[in-house]
Amino acid sequence: MTALRAAIVAGVGRRVFYGWAIVAAAGLGIFASGPGQSHTFSVFVEPVSRDLGISSATIATAYGLATLAAAFLLPQMGKLIDRHGPRRMLLVVVVLLGLACLLFGAAANILWLTLAFGTLRFFGQGALMLGCANVVSQWFSRGRGLAMSLMALGFGVSMAVHPPLSQALVEALGWRQAWVLLGLSTWLLMLPAILLLIHDKPEPLGLRPDGAPAETETTAAGADDIGGLTLREALRHPSFAILAAGFFGVSMTVTILHFFQVKILGAQGLDSDVSARIFAVSAVTMVLCMPLVGRLFDRVRTRRVIALGLLITALSPLAITFADSLPTAIAYALIFGLNNAFSMTMFGYIWARYFGRRHLGSIQGTGQLIAVIGASVGPLPIGLAFDLTGDATLALWLVALYPLTAAVVTLFFLRTPQGVAGQEHLE
Repeated sequence: MTALRAAIVAGVGRRVFYGWAIVAAAGLGIFASGPGQSHTFSVFVEPVSRDLGISSATIATAYGLATLAAAFLLPQMGKLIDRHGPRRMLLVVVVLLGLACLLFGAAANILWLTLAFGTLRFFGQGALMLGCANVVSQWFSRGRGLAMSLMALGFGVSMAVHPPLSQALVEALGWRQAWVLLGLSTWLLMLPAILLLIHDKPEPLGLRPDGAPAETETTAAGADDIGGLTLREALRHPSFAILAAGFFGVSMTVTILHFFQVKILGAQGLDSDVSARIFAVSAVTMVLCMPLVGRLFDRVRTRRVIALGLLITALSPLAITFADSLPTAIAYALIFGLNNAFSMTMFGYIWARYFGRRHLGSIQGTGQLIAVIGASVGPLPIGLAFDLTGDATLALWLVALYPLTAAVVTLFFLRTPQGVAGQEHLE
């Protein structure tokens, strides 16, 4: 295995920087996180409800609580990644994610279902995405934005593939057997990629981030040293609070719009078929815009790009309130797709950019915890608005104020902490 891994590195390295093989493997990992993502679960709500005699509301409550509980384990997973390296932890996570799929397929009651939700969310939406973003961050510095955006394409492909695939499996085999196949496919896709392609860092292979010459000084090459702040140091710096608060708002807003899009558009006179097609417009827009967003992060001052992303996030809930026809709904979908391109690129980019690589796992895990909390609480005020008034327009306008405020704070106050080098050209 060691000789084969070395031969693969040498073979790829003769043609391109080996970091791009890492991006490809990590992108496959983001795709393979699909069984732990909301867009896959949505297919199973109705068949699970019928089979187990559990209401959809109860399933949704179990899902939300399990997601929130799983999020609090992410900082510990980040520490394990720092201690053992992303490759070793990704191997463990993928094995357990496959087992979590089997556990979900065997669910017999609400408690079992809640446990299965929690394991799928933790290992899929949480730990697998965390490990993939971590390993790409280790291999890129000046080109990290583009690398992250290309990795994140796996999420868009998952949105396009996993729901219809799951629906076809449910119709052909039943929902329980569908989860067995999802688990097996996770192992088949990811275990070979991790075992053969993933390497934790470029330095042990005699390489540098971005493929810079090994003998070039870090400051001249513009690549990160394997240094950076500890989690405690990062938490003390104002930039962590600014980034975490901003990503809390992004996660909150994106979850609101994913969760309530059909209901909001329906309340404004659009039928469910149009709402479904609008998801596809957003997905295509996201995929097309991701490389452009990645280039922005690599070439423009970071705080300006993050502020721009937050402004687009603020625009998204405003735009949906004006979507009362097909053309205005498409306009909203384009804005929301661009927003998703920014948010998915920021997900893996910002923590290494501002706090370095040495303790990236624990810092990234803590930041992701805050984002998941935002996703968990976000839909509540919109749901209350519908229940109390039958209309969520005012609530959506108020939601937009949060990322708008975060954009202003980011633009004027976000700075790289002292001791984090390699990205001075973006400061």
